[in-house]
Amino acid sequence: MSLDRRQEERGSEGIVQRPLAGLTRRNLVRELSAGVTLLAIAIPLNIGYAQIAGLPATAGLYALVVPTIVYALVVSSRQVVASPDAAAAALVASSIGGLAAAGSDAYATMALAQAIICGAMFILLAVFKLGFLANFLSKPILVGFVGGLALDILVSQAAKMLGISINSGGEFVEKVVDLFGQLGSTNLWALAISALSVAVLLVGKRILAVVPWALIVMVVATVVVMTTGLADRGVAVLGEVPAGAPTVTWPVLEWQTWLLLIPSALALTLVTTAEGLLVSRSYGEKRHYRTDPNRDLLAFGVANLAAGAQGSFAVGSSTSRTAAMDQAGSRTQMPSLVLAVGTLLLLLFGTSLLEGIPSPAIGAIVGVAILPLLGIKEFFALWKRDRFEFAIGALCFLVTLLVGSIPGILTAFVLALINIARRASRPAIDVLSAADQPSASLLEGAPRGGITAPGVIVIRMAAPLFFANADVFASAVRTAVTAAGTEHVRHVVIDMEAVTDADVTAAESFESLKEWLTANGISLAFSRLRPSTRPRLVRLGILEDHAVYETNRAAVAALAGRHDPAATPHHEKKGTTT
Repeated sequence: MSLDRRQEERGSEGIVQRPLAGLTRRNLVRELSAGVTLLAIAIPLNIGYAQIAGLPATAGLYALVVPTIVYALVVSSRQVVASPDAAAAALVASSIGGLAAAGSDAYATMALAQAIICGAMFILLAVFKLGFLANFLSKPILVGFVGGLALDILVSQAAKMLGISINSGGEFVEKVVDLFGQLGSTNLWALAISALSVAVLLVGKRILAVVPWALIVMVVATVVVMTTGLADRGVAVLGEVPAGAPTVTWPVLEWQTWLLLIPSALALTLVTTAEGLLVSRSYGEKRHYRTDPNRDLLAFGVANLAAGAQGSFAVGSSTSRTAAMDQAGSRTQMPSLVLAVGTLLLLLFGTSLLEGIPSPAIGAIVGVAILPLLGIKEFFALWKRDRFEFAIGALCFLVTLLVGSIPGILTAFVLALINIARRASRPAIDVLSAADQPSASLLEGAPRGGITAPGVIVIRMAAPLFFANADVFASAVRTAVTAAGTEHVRHVVIDMEAVTDADVTAAESFESLKEWLTANGISLAFSRLRPSTRPRLVRLGILEDHAVYETNRAAVAALAGRHDPAATPHHEKKGTTT
């Protein structure tokens, strides 16, 4: 085995992964080539995303230098590419647009502060291992939230492609009305550039996906506009782009303004966490290397701190660029370093080449890039699989689109909690047969009257017991006993194997259930209790002095009068464990 191979395997197996893990002499040329491809993809997109965010082109380019370098050196994933994306840019614009005018110094300063707050939040998530909070953003919620942002972006890009000027910081309905109201003033030259650009981007991707069509469109459109004088005929161009490397800066704002930026920074952090960790884990599994979610969160944190401290805006993961690098054969973070060096050289020596880029071409590039974010396929899939999940995604989509990004993310969390409560309030509750197999469900519409053995009913609760399902379970037990006939039931055994936790509300419901059982001359016992759960149940007063059996068969043998050496129960004393 070669030295490079041994180093690569040690890097993948070690707890602390070395920077640029997976890079060897054998794949160096391939990784450098992938970096050139990434450079060709990222430059036009980041210019467009900066415009979406209401910031100068340099803000998008600066994100490709220092933030990209620190992310690549810290992250555990070998492939995830960090960069601002369309959804993050739209969230920046919608959240800061109400606090300052797009293009103003105050607006740019707030974008820096927002990135720094995001960085601090990512680091806190990493330190306290709170990345699980992003799991509240389920797939339907993410599809709806990002889809709403994407459609809002698309309207602004459509205006660019038509050569129409609208208030990009306005509400969605306002922008749509403004767009249709100005259709009569469409610039035909801008429309022609946009139409040809879209055609090349869509057809080219189908014919030869590895070609950087966005870069080709941007270069050709720029040459055409500059050589034909279309800028004098109303075709908007990017304009002057300041030359020079990023410089260290720090946003100076009133503390009240910092507080106002926290909700939007939290939204950016959670969306990036949900998407970034998912992409990192999926590619790690696909390419057989280990990833560390907390280290990935730390990488996002330092990248955002770097973005805020050198003139950029919030940085997240780029799913499309990560996929492009995977298709190009890249298995390391080397392409990101090539991207950073190439962008720095462009900023130092080539900004004059960017001045003539036509806005319609940028609009076409961004518009085509965000089409998948609309989630059309995902919504159709949700409709077929689960109408309730579809409704959650659609509601989140509409709130984000019509009300705003911050209400959208708040709605997302409320919907997540509703969805969790809905599922938790309807757990599987089964009467077990004497063979310890599920029989009739005790939920609505289930057959009634089943017992496990003469005089004994064993009931299994397949979920933790807490406030959302405690009364449901207690009612299910009463229903099972009543259906079988209280005169025929002398013992109720609760199978606790799937009960991993309980809360105070559950304890109160159990107390009420115990009183009801006692009033009907029925004893209560437990079986298959998890050792890790026992102290909690004792402390809550659920076990008290009730019998606890090792197995359901042991409980049935003891309580139904059978002789079984394993049928000796363990009795709990209130407030103690055995």
